[in-house]
This record gives sequence, structure tokens and C-alpha cells, in this order.
Amino acid sequence: MHPRESIQRILELENREIVANLAGPAPDGDADAELVDLDAFRIPACAQCGGMLKPDVVFFGEGVPRVRVTAAFTALAESDAMLVIGSSLMLYSGYRFCEYAHRSGKPIAAVNVGRTRADPLLSLKVERPCTEALVAMVDRA
Repeated sequence: MHPRESIQRILELENREIVANLAGPAPDGDADAELVDLDAFRIPACAQCGGMLKPDVVFFGEGVPRVRVTAAFTALAESDAMLVIGSSLMLYSGYRFCEYAHRSGKPIAAVNVGRTRADPLLSLKVERPCTEALVAMVDRA
């Protein structure tokens, strides 16, 4: 396990030319950046084993580990409602939780700009950028 802050420092030090090309966030969660030579991008190796570092996330195209899916269904079963933040739910891996919540009679709310696959199932939809909507909700509390 490596702290994110230390990996960020290494990435910045080893990739100064790319860091200089700051990117602005795009509405879909990606970033708008000028094209640079990404072949020169250096990925830091694990200090312990020398292997490639990978965050503990599921990347597009990867399977979600069964243990994670089971934990999510268990948490949803114990909840009163479901909140979706910043997802179109176009992939079944996320949408299936909306189906489960809907079948269970749980209300579903979403914060997302644009259409989601679950729009017909939603009890509430906030069509605003996630950061803007969440900050507004916290400010009201």
C-alpha cells in the first residue's frame, strides 16, 4: 500500500513536461488536455517488488471483484435509499444496483448532468455538476 500523496510527488518529478500541460476537467469526468507525447510518460515502479503500481479501482473493461459486488448489494439491502453521483449508469455493473433498489421499493436519487440509464427509476434527479450540487447541499445543512 502506497500513500497517494507520495505517488503523486514521484509522478510529478518524473513527468515534469506532462505536468506543465495542465488539463481542465471535462463534464464527463475526463480531462481536456493538449496532446503531448505520452510515450515518454514514466510510471513509477513499486519500491517493494519493482512491479507496476495500480490503484485499487476497477478500470473500464475490467471485471468488478465478486467480493466488492457482494458488499455493495449487502450495503444496499441495509439502506433506506440509493444515491447515484456522477454516473450515466450506462454500464450494467452500476445499473444493476438501481434495478435491485427499484425492485426492493427503495427510492433512488441521482446527481448527474444529462441522461442516465436509470432515469425511469429515479425518484429525484438533480441535473447539476456533482461538485456544485454537493457543495450546495452541504451549505444548506
